[in-house]
Amino acid sequence: MKRAFNFNAGPATLPFAVLEKAKEAWLDFNGTGMALMELSHRSKDYEIVHNKAIASLRNILSIPDDYEVLFLQGGASLQFSMIPMNLLKPDQTANYILTGSWSDKALKEAKKVGSTHVAASTKETGYHRIPELEEINLSEDAAYLHLTSNNTIFGTQWHQYPNTQVPLIADMSSDILSRPFQIEQFDLIYAGAQKNLGPSGVTVVIIRKELIQSQPALPTMLNYETFAKNNSLYNTPPTLAIYLLSLVLEWVEENGGIEAISKRNEEKSSLLYNMIDNSNGFYIGHADEKSRSHMNVTFNLKSEELSTKFLEEAKQIGFVGLNGHRSVGGCRASIYNAVPLEHVEALVSFMKNFKEKY
Repeated sequence: MKRAFNFNAGPATLPFAVLEKAKEAWLDFNGTGMALMELSHRSKDYEIVHNKAIASLRNILSIPDDYEVLFLQGGASLQFSMIPMNLLKPDQTANYILTGSWSDKALKEAKKVGSTHVAASTKETGYHRIPELEEINLSEDAAYLHLTSNNTIFGTQWHQYPNTQVPLIADMSSDILSRPFQIEQFDLIYAGAQKNLGPSGVTVVIIRKELIQSQPALPTMLNYETFAKNNSLYNTPPTLAIYLLSLVLEWVEENGGIEAISKRNEEKSSLLYNMIDNSNGFYIGHADEKSRSHMNVTFNLKSEELSTKFLEEAKQIGFVGLNGHRSVGGCRASIYNAVPLEHVEALVSFMKNFKEKY
């Protein structure tokens, strides 16, 4: 079987070793005579998988005991609503830093819940960069500060996080597990799994326990306390997605942990950015250099006609997912943890040949 050169932004490529391991247990998990997705979520066989996934995530990210690790559903998009519903009090204001479409959407949902304030934004300049720390202006009654750590559409990424006196919240859907960071700097982190953690269907929330409060007026399924009290087993969780997430975490540990993964990610992104920078303007990067993402490399060619030719010819030889987001166009290579270095090298080779041709 020939694997595609998969540069999709999400759902994204999974480690081949993970797919192989899942395949081995597909019809008969752990001698049960059932597939994992057929097991009761109350069974001991599934409970082991569930708790192992939580323990592995705690180990890889060095998550302290005063944080809960929750497995939820609804993607990062549901968290846009759950966060203000659980953390925004009537006399407070939710603060947001706008660096792309997803932070825009998070703000939009928070406005439906209560008062909001834009603490910083690069929207007016086309989201080419991450704001400088001194540009951040919190409201006096801030309940929390929300940011998006990596912006898949525009190809920008935070490389230094703000230190705040209010809870710091991050949507890390597209770069969690890709590099080391200090978990204690954040009070809540959330991430849809479908880029670096596993398949779509499960969302990870890492939340400081003191932020979880009783919220009797909230719908049960929108209350963090519901899931914290029940080890994320209040209702039937996405068991297959959590199993695959657990296998991805095993793969991270077997491949040197987050430090080794980060080094490979830097190598992959450097190959692409060097190609863009040394193309004499044939390829034009979207993001400012100091805000560049190591996960999503966004670029255009000198003309729309050339961009179309580039995408057509790339598709013909097996490259998948190089189209930019429909809202901005252009090209984008998403090079998450599971994208092999060899696939990035193949893309750079194609880019060189395409430049020589045109």
